[in-house]
Amino acid sequence: MARAQSVALLGMEAMVIDVEAWTGAGLPRTTMVGLPDAALTQAKERCRAAVLSSGHRWPSQVLTINLTPASLPKTGSHYDLAIAAAVLATQRVVERERLEAVIVLGELGLDGQVHSVRGVLPALLGAHRTGVRNAIVPATQLGEAGLVEGMSVTGVRHLSELVTVLNGGPGAPVPALSPPVDPGPASPDLRDIVGLPSARWALEVAAAGRHHLYFHGPPGVGKTLVASCLPSILPPLTPSEAMEVAAVHSLVETTVDHLPSRPPYAAPHHSASLASLIGGGARVARPGAISLAHRGVLFLDEAPEFSAAAMESLRTPLESGEIILGRSHMAVRYPARFQLVLAANPCPCGLASTPGSRCSCTPMAIRRYGARVSGPILDRVDIRAHILPLRHSLIQPDSPASEDSAVVASRVEAARQRQARRLKDTPWLTNAEVPGAYLRKRLPRPEGMSVVDRAVSLGQLSARGVDKVIRVAWTVADLMGVDRPTVEHVTVALALRQGEEIG
Repeated sequence: MARAQSVALLGMEAMVIDVEAWTGAGLPRTTMVGLPDAALTQAKERCRAAVLSSGHRWPSQVLTINLTPASLPKTGSHYDLAIAAAVLATQRVVERERLEAVIVLGELGLDGQVHSVRGVLPALLGAHRTGVRNAIVPATQLGEAGLVEGMSVTGVRHLSELVTVLNGGPGAPVPALSPPVDPGPASPDLRDIVGLPSARWALEVAAAGRHHLYFHGPPGVGKTLVASCLPSILPPLTPSEAMEVAAVHSLVETTVDHLPSRPPYAAPHHSASLASLIGGGARVARPGAISLAHRGVLFLDEAPEFSAAAMESLRTPLESGEIILGRSHMAVRYPARFQLVLAANPCPCGLASTPGSRCSCTPMAIRRYGARVSGPILDRVDIRAHILPLRHSLIQPDSPASEDSAVVASRVEAARQRQARRLKDTPWLTNAEVPGAYLRKRLPRPEGMSVVDRAVSLGQLSARGVDKVIRVAWTVADLMGVDRPTVEHVTVALALRQGEEIG
């Protein structure tokens, strides 16, 4: 018997798996046990062809391959290389002691070539936390594996190279790690927007405090353009945030060779299924758009056109910052701390709030259309902005130049730094993350709370809404460089929360 080690990914959590190979007397047959999925069950055929193509012998008696712990469902093709290594170790082709001290990841082709696999970064991060310090991965993913500090990584291109490495020889040369790649200024830029000062202000406040945002108005007024400028004014990712983002994207991409510097941006189409939005899969669910937007922006254009199930599925992630997907065999957990931006028209034809328009929608149709974005979802949105149609042409010879994203981003960064200093002894980084209990008991009480009390007495704010007004007031104060929100800041925050018409 021989043993190799690989990694099973349960969402973002990694578990080290023992791949055991045993040969005994009997007619030639290969059996795989340990709850493998269809792709993993076929690994024995891929591995057999790869071993023979590499000039080695496949056992000519009973061969049993066991994946331990046997009660844990296994999925994916990244076990191929570990299975082949364990089989070769039963024949003394490779050193068993060296094999048992290393994590092996990689998919095998029939000719013995080693192919890239998904999830190398989170797999090695999890293995490192359990005390493993050595790994063998596909040579094409050495850059990704090298992002894990404290892990000695070797790359192989072919099964024959794996045999050489496990017998003490060298593997593929480790490439020089590239620094985080900055794609440059996000496009479009705020300078592309003419007019709409209130919409730009709402976007700046949302960026400064990482608040959720809802744009409402007729077609063509600039909702999508303004919302798509949000990534261009967000601060760059911290090293820990960049590692989180890269680990999530590693689960859906096979090449992640650098840490991102800018927040991710996801904008799924309104026809997106529930599984593509929040994640899904038959046995082990994969991350969806809300997890790919972790530490970044999730933009839902034409929000009422999304299915009711898809919209309502956002309720828990918006509050908790994670998504738990349950399946019959297990539940997996993915991070989902995204900044939500919604954009919607006032009615199906989009012309209900346009002066002088010929809206053909009935009052019931307008009401039904607006109800597609439910009250519980809107209650979780911090800032609501109604954008009015234009009152004059955008082409004016004396129109002042608009601020570009770099100028606004500098103010946002300064506000974020004020929040970081105020919250330095807490697990939170921005105002939007601060829980209500901390707002009320640990931070100074904003001035002018009577304005909020009046809105509560009129039924205009829920208990959650009160906390969100206070959070936005703190963000407005941070943008103004004030240590404590004043009456003016609270009034502005309440107006942003209630979605007063802007233009």
